Amino acid sequence: MSSEASRMHFGKLHDSNNKIIDEVLVSIFRNPHSYTGEDVVEINCHGSYYILNEVLQLLVSNGATLAEPGEFTQRAFLNGKMDLSQAEAVADLIHSETEFQHRFAINQMRGGIKDNIAELRSALIDFASLIELELDFSEEDVEFANRTKLIQLIKDIRIRIQELTQSFTLGNAVKYGISTVIAGKPNAGKSTLLNALLNEERAIVSEIAGTTRDTIEEKINIQGILFRLIDTAGIRTTEDTIEKMGVERSLEKIQTSSILIYVADITQSSKDQIVSDILNYKSENQEVILLANKMDLYYTFDSSTLATEYIPKENIIPCSAKNKMNIDFLKQRLFELAVKNQSIQNTSIVVNSRHRSHLLQADQELQLAESGLSSGLETDLIAQSLRRTIYELGSVTGNVSSDEILGNIFGRFCIGK
Repeated sequence: MSSEASRMHFGKLHDSNNKIIDEVLVSIFRNPHSYTGEDVVEINCHGSYYILNEVLQLLVSNGATLAEPGEFTQRAFLNGKMDLSQAEAVADLIHSETEFQHRFAINQMRGGIKDNIAELRSALIDFASLIELELDFSEEDVEFANRTKLIQLIKDIRIRIQELTQSFTLGNAVKYGISTVIAGKPNAGKSTLLNALLNEERAIVSEIAGTTRDTIEEKINIQGILFRLIDTAGIRTTEDTIEKMGVERSLEKIQTSSILIYVADITQSSKDQIVSDILNYKSENQEVILLANKMDLYYTFDSSTLATEYIPKENIIPCSAKNKMNIDFLKQRLFELAVKNQSIQNTSIVVNSRHRSHLLQADQELQLAESGLSSGLETDLIAQSLRRTIYELGSVTGNVSSDEILGNIFGRFCIGK
């Protein structure tokens, strides 16, 4: 890179009438030493809206065009500066709100998923090339690919792929936040709990039952994980039209949430009633926390008396939302349920649903290849499944080429020499 391309230049920017718009710093980046891999000029000016508008108008009047959304990152991808997974991570980085959203985006930009996929594809391409080679010599009935080693490779790759797809639950939760609904009977203390979690008076609290008639949604960051808290209307049978609509909306939110915090007024609720309500409301695979509220009015409590197969003892938390008793313990339990024994420090976390979709399809193709090899299926059908697997893996990073296997064959075996 020349000295001119590695320097920042100071000067005055003039309009077409030679009027000074601003004093600016201009940086020159010669390809390929730029974000997009092209020749790039950056102008640093003062942040006044008027100045910015004048600079943009000046550039457009001299032939520049305004960039489309994501155009610079798209150009970087097309010019080979980053793969598709890294380009997608740029958007995740821009929109990150928590420590782990930021960390996962940075890791992906640095090639976390890219390196994993590249390793899997490379090993598979080597064996797929041998299978393709057998097809070229099919009349001679030769076998270049060791079937035992190929089956073991497929098993190993499937394990790696399944680990990646299973990490999506955590990755998706980190990226979008975990939907967490606060539900229970009227006057159980749901809005008081929301205020205690947020440490602010967000929801109206009243002794009058049915105060909350619609859902209230707020975000909270717990140890780097984003939770989307949803306070709901108290669930009861009512003839009030507005309250009835609120109850119906509450039930819908409960069904679609990942975590249900059921708030029970422990001074008035029986175990049978609590368990019956939770079983009626909860959805399949939903985590449930039973918050035994108003402990400031109820001095003896044994969580094991409320534990069932649906509500483990560790998910039963005595609390006084009014006095913020055990709020920190509740936050810790929410974090634990979000992570679920997965290492959140792991850089190979899938956060993109498109990546997960391609990985699931790759696993299906490998399963077909594995079954075919075990049952003595024709070589051309095995090759077809391997080709599709390589394609699906390549689709994650945007690194798909129909000539890859062919190039590998000629490069390694010199066919036709």
